[in-house]
Amino acid sequence: MFQSFSKRCFSSLAMLCTFFPAVAQTDEPTVEMKLWPKTPPGIITAEGPERDTSGPKGRMVQGRPVIRLGDVSEPMLTVYSPPAEKNTGAAVVVCPGGGYQILAYDLEGTEVCEWLNSIGVTGVLLKYRVPRPKRPKPAKGQRQAPPLGPLMDAQRALSLVRANAKEWNINPERIGVLGFSAGGNLAARLSTNYTKRTYDAIDDADEVRCRPDFSVLIYPAYFYRPQDELLSPDLPVDEKTPPSFLVMSWDDGVGPENILRMGIALKRNKVPAEVHLYPAGGHGYGLRPSEHEVTTWPARCAAWMKANGWLEK
Repeated sequence: MFQSFSKRCFSSLAMLCTFFPAVAQTDEPTVEMKLWPKTPPGIITAEGPERDTSGPKGRMVQGRPVIRLGDVSEPMLTVYSPPAEKNTGAAVVVCPGGGYQILAYDLEGTEVCEWLNSIGVTGVLLKYRVPRPKRPKPAKGQRQAPPLGPLMDAQRALSLVRANAKEWNINPERIGVLGFSAGGNLAARLSTNYTKRTYDAIDDADEVRCRPDFSVLIYPAYFYRPQDELLSPDLPVDEKTPPSFLVMSWDDGVGPENILRMGIALKRNKVPAEVHLYPAGGHGYGLRPSEHEVTTWPARCAAWMKANGWLEK
């Protein structure tokens, strides 16, 4: 099943190179690893085999389809390493979005890892559990709490990357997280819930810290509820929250308030942050370029990473 998705992903990546000539295509991932040695802790909600749920009339972004990976019951890490001569030692765990229902696996996953490789960064694609558990519909003006399973997967993933840093040619002090939409929510939760694991440790990898060294949040979602003064309680920003880079457009239906509120919370806790709010571009563009300036965010992000020393060899 995974191999069939890989072939489609790499086909999409080849098309991406037409738009981003600087991105060098990688033929195969370096490592594919199950997150958990046995059944993952927490809830598994998949009702069938893992599959692309797009169908013949699936979503298109910039004239190209999007892989909408559903029914994920076996979380995985897929490591994409840059060429040795370009490797800076930095790594980023990539969390695709999809409302915690599916994963936009190529648009916000494999294509992003290819871009990271082009700037000398190891891309680690996190395939976390979806869909979210079915619960009673929340009251009007409320929202369903983010599921716990994906956070377990993200905490485990960060620790596994750090535990395998030497083998994968990664600097354990330069491991960040990057997420889109619901994946941006997951990345933010990982960046603010690092003092205590959401599951009992199962092996030595879980003794390795799971705090990212930096965080990139692209059109993130679910940062606040109507009754919150600033952020939802599941995002406990403090002075040790990682430095962050945030991007959104003013016309994003999810709400630019997400990055504005997060920016204020980071400022109050004296956490360095760079916040980009663009006039137009909507939601769910990944890094496929369009006429909107918001899709230049990869260049801005690379400059931010370089300025902070994460891209130094």
